[in-house]
Amino acid sequence: MSEVQAELGLPTHQLVTESLTRWGSRQKMIERFLEQEKAIVRVLGSDKKSRHLVPTWQDIEVLESVNKAVKPLQDFTDALSGEAYVSVSYIKPVLHLFKTNLLQPEEEDTELTKTIKRNIMQYLDDKYSDPVKNELLDMSSLMDPRFRTTYIDPDKVEQVKKRAVTELMSLSLPAEKSTPQQPGPAVQVSQGEAQPPPNKKMTLAAFFKKNVPESSSQQSEAVKVETELATYLLTPERANGSSALRWHRRLHHYQTLRESERAR
Repeated sequence: MSEVQAELGLPTHQLVTESLTRWGSRQKMIERFLEQEKAIVRVLGSDKKSRHLVPTWQDIEVLESVNKAVKPLQDFTDALSGEAYVSVSYIKPVLHLFKTNLLQPEEEDTELTKTIKRNIMQYLDDKYSDPVKNELLDMSSLMDPRFRTTYIDPDKVEQVKKRAVTELMSLSLPAEKSTPQQPGPAVQVSQGEAQPPPNKKMTLAAFFKKNVPESSSQQSEAVKVETELATYLLTPERANGSSALRWHRRLHHYQTLRESERAR
């Protein structure tokens, strides 16, 4: 096999065997077979015992059709199989990309390739047609600064935003309703330790400090959450290659600094 590869100028790759425990191994096996087709045909045809195994043009056409339809999905499977980053917010954008580009039947596609693409897209549509799954994916896309409302059905955007406000409100309620911590046993402090700290020297800036009206304290919690959500949706979009979690941490740090400046 290596001698024939060198003679034909093909890469000296070994054939790939399908593994039942590894998704995508069949596609890799087919792709490697098509790459080494000429070498395989010559090796099998040179032996009378294996000459009947030489693939026909119909076999090659079927393999090419299957590989063309399935190969784009292999790349996305590897990208979405990460454990160190969030990928659930990518589902809706990927489905949109499949439907409008990668799994869209083309004129030069064979009928088999078109059928495979349609069947895969139909399977994905059925898989994510459940309303509960759709709500989860919409919320995940909304919370990702790279996508937000781009891939949400326009008729459902306001509904998703209202649900986001409701869930954010429910997260803040337990902190407000939490019972105050019970005082512990009294601890006697010596006379030396009980001395009050020395007065801090006032800075020059303190004399020019203006009292900022706290209008936000008069707003209801729902209005505050809606304002924060609207501000989030108006912030500049992030590149798809950037980390959504890192972006949220930076935004949270900026908001904390802004709140501390307001409190001064």
